[in-house]
Amino acid sequence: MLTSAPGATTLKPVTAATTGRVFALLPKGTTMQAARWIQALVTVFFLSMTAPGLAAEPLQRPLLVTVDLDQGESQTVTLSNGRSVDIRLVEVEETRDDVRQAVRRAQATVRVNDRTVDLVASAYHLPVTVGDVQIDCAVTRGYTGDSSKGNAWALEKDARFRLWPAGSPWVDTDTFVYPVNQRWFATDTQMGNVPCFVDAAETPGARNVYYHYGLDFGGPEGLVDVLSATDGLVVSSGTAVLEGYEQSPPKPRYDVVYIRDDRGWFYRYSHLQMIATAVRPGYRVRKGERIGILGKEGGSGGWSHLHFDITAMQPSGRYGILNAYPLAWQAYQAQYKPDLIAVARPHHVAWTGQEVVLDGGRSWSRTSGPLEYAWTLSDGSTARGATVARTYDTPGEYSEVLRVTDAAGHVAYDFAVVQVFDKARPDRLPPTIHAAYWPTLDIRPGRPVTFKVRSFRTTRPEEVWDFGDGSPPVTVHSDGNAKVHSLDGYAVTQHAFARPGDYVVTVHTTNQHGYTATTHLYVRVEQPWRGSGAGPALQRSPATPSPALPTGAEGGN
Repeated sequence: MLTSAPGATTLKPVTAATTGRVFALLPKGTTMQAARWIQALVTVFFLSMTAPGLAAEPLQRPLLVTVDLDQGESQTVTLSNGRSVDIRLVEVEETRDDVRQAVRRAQATVRVNDRTVDLVASAYHLPVTVGDVQIDCAVTRGYTGDSSKGNAWALEKDARFRLWPAGSPWVDTDTFVYPVNQRWFATDTQMGNVPCFVDAAETPGARNVYYHYGLDFGGPEGLVDVLSATDGLVVSSGTAVLEGYEQSPPKPRYDVVYIRDDRGWFYRYSHLQMIATAVRPGYRVRKGERIGILGKEGGSGGWSHLHFDITAMQPSGRYGILNAYPLAWQAYQAQYKPDLIAVARPHHVAWTGQEVVLDGGRSWSRTSGPLEYAWTLSDGSTARGATVARTYDTPGEYSEVLRVTDAAGHVAYDFAVVQVFDKARPDRLPPTIHAAYWPTLDIRPGRPVTFKVRSFRTTRPEEVWDFGDGSPPVTVHSDGNAKVHSLDGYAVTQHAFARPGDYVVTVHTTNQHGYTATTHLYVRVEQPWRGSGAGPALQRSPATPSPALPTGAEGGN
């Protein structure tokens, strides 16, 4: 059994054999389609009969209020402060790409009291203030039509909105924390209904789209602690389910933990390499408590990340996904107090020769005043401004570098991923690549940093690192995602930076078609510790590798 540092929670490897008994919810022979229909027909009344706690009044009332509207429909909504707001959905405009006809942008025009505002649905957008109200659009109907996960949002109208009083936090950060102990945007993410892309999921013509409704936090497997975002009750851990919750939102799997908080929300933590031994059904966790280690188990697609999502009762009367992006953003702000966050996401897909507009306008600074945007592009050119338009002549996966500077002189980086395909040869696909590093915080000169990389959609994986500090390139070889759950699937190297500063680290691979995938990491090296001591210990990482894990992935998430 693996143990961690003294005083820390003991962890157990995630295997089907060690996670408890499986609850048979449906008779043998039930088809997947029938199972989904049965699940869709489960009502709140039925849930209250099988698990009375599900129907009970939450002990903690959420700060947000949710409303679903059809175009032309109006409703009066009572906010958490008791004030009433009139909201009307004027129209919804959804934009699909030309590569696979997936929704890439959905804009809802709404009238809030006497003001009209355009809201982009999720996709790394935060709530906006309209008079004495804050509002966002969580999802629109178009996402439900070709979703590979069905109507995970339980949306039965044209759009969903969440409202808060002006000036209110989106979540009480005394009750909600950031669920991974690493830097914001430390590597690739899939959040806010953007189609999955990291593991080469974007394919021309593929109409069945996994709009990633949860939050995927990429990271190096085996090194990042996964923390409970809230206090709550463990209702499932691995395949074991708390009695009375068999018909509730949790979908047990060997690598998954579900926790129910005092708001009545269910939190899913997926792809865990290890689960803390104490985290069993019926156990009450505290916010910030370590519940496991980030991995790539289950339906991860082979890239290491935490899948985190929240399921809550929706206006349709069914449990559905609650967009957690603003909540995680605010929790990170409260805990880590960053001066500046650059945002160049979400990713883009295009044909060769087709225009792509990069947008860094969602970047944020704690300091008031204008932001400066500087782009370093893959063709060697540079550009200034929040947005920049460009085209690509060669298929590949590109990573465009955004540098943001605020009025106080703080600097931050993010990267816009662009996947480009050849319309004349859509079967000749470019590779994709995922890289991550550890630690991501409190890095000091001379301290080794672990870098991991894996390529996808390639028969000859070879990755070349440039650490951005003038050191020689380093060549490694991943397995090219040959075995999704392989413990040595990622190629690993270490590097120590000699001087403090902001470093843009680059790694690329080229596949059998001659197409290249490139990704970047933003590494900040702090000033050296004063005095002769070595300084505080690096962030904890497990010292012992886990045993072999099961290889049969189930579903997704």
